Amino acid sequence: MTEKKTYRLTAVSPDTFADACAEVLFRTVCDKPDAVIGLSTGRTTGDIHRRFAALVHEHGIDVSRLTIFGLDEVTGVSRDYFGSCIWMLEHECVNDLGIPAENFLMLPLTSDDWERDCAAFRAELARRGGITLLELGLGENGHIGFNQPGTPFTQRAFHGSMHDYLEARIRRETGTPDDVPLGGVTLGIADVMDAKTIMLCANGAHKKQVLTDALYGPISTDLPATVLQSHPNLLIFCDTDAAPDSI
Repeated sequence: MTEKKTYRLTAVSPDTFADACAEVLFRTVCDKPDAVIGLSTGRTTGDIHRRFAALVHEHGIDVSRLTIFGLDEVTGVSRDYFGSCIWMLEHECVNDLGIPAENFLMLPLTSDDWERDCAAFRAELARRGGITLLELGLGENGHIGFNQPGTPFTQRAFHGSMHDYLEARIRRETGTPDDVPLGGVTLGIADVMDAKTIMLCANGAHKKQVLTDALYGPISTDLPATVLQSHPNLLIFCDTDAAPDSI
């Protein structure tokens, strides 16, 4: 694993953070109408997606050839659960953009063969030309998607467990009993690194230390996001609250 750092970091005010990130998504579609864009869900990205949809409408951009897909998905829940990734992406931008159903790709919520379905998802992304742009959030323990600390950098899409605190919250919100399994399915780190361009987004003072560690610490599976240092086309957007002191 090379230690060479080739990323570009942009720090903006908290008020303009979502706009700055959304502009990258928007410009990608303008430059490549048949782009394949991967989106992450969570507190960081919701406003980015809404602003992205607004930009598309403001400028009258045709997105009929655009493919949007989700990086990961909670498993064992209903697609109507507001915490599912498919629900969030639909309500944050996909429905507003009018993305055709065949151009909105998600990993499944349930499966009788996760290995088969993960392979099929990866194959479909490849059939469409691979990932043009992948938007990533940054977990407070350095996770990306459901790739938690300890995940091998060679890992491809897989189904596994989720962090204990997340599982407890989802069980409360959905009323899922303890004997019903919950989990997460995600593109693996190797799939993430195959993206032509990655945009890492982090905001808030609570992300300052992990962003600093991710960008300037040693590349290690102990903090999965450190692998991004070796990506040849990594864009980092943060607000001034999350910005490392060294910039």
